Amino acid sequence: MSEILGYIATVIVVLSYISRDIKKLRLMSITACVIFIIYASLEGLYPIIITNASIIIVNLYRIFQKKDGNPETKSK
Repeated sequence: MSEILGYIATVIVVLSYISRDIKKLRLMSITACVIFIIYASLEGLYPIIITNASIIIVNLYRIFQKKDGNPETKSK
């Protein structure tokens, strides 16, 4: 069962990179990361948990990052 979660998360990651909308890409990435964390928790794969939790934090930060109009602070 847990292996299936890993495959589902992998498919979502691949599909997220097809998206041209950066917000949609980040939301799909977060979804995949959550599934990877569940999978890794079931398998005891702590490096995968840490990596995906970190990716979730970065994606959430970028989604909610204040847009101030300054080209130097805009996301690239």
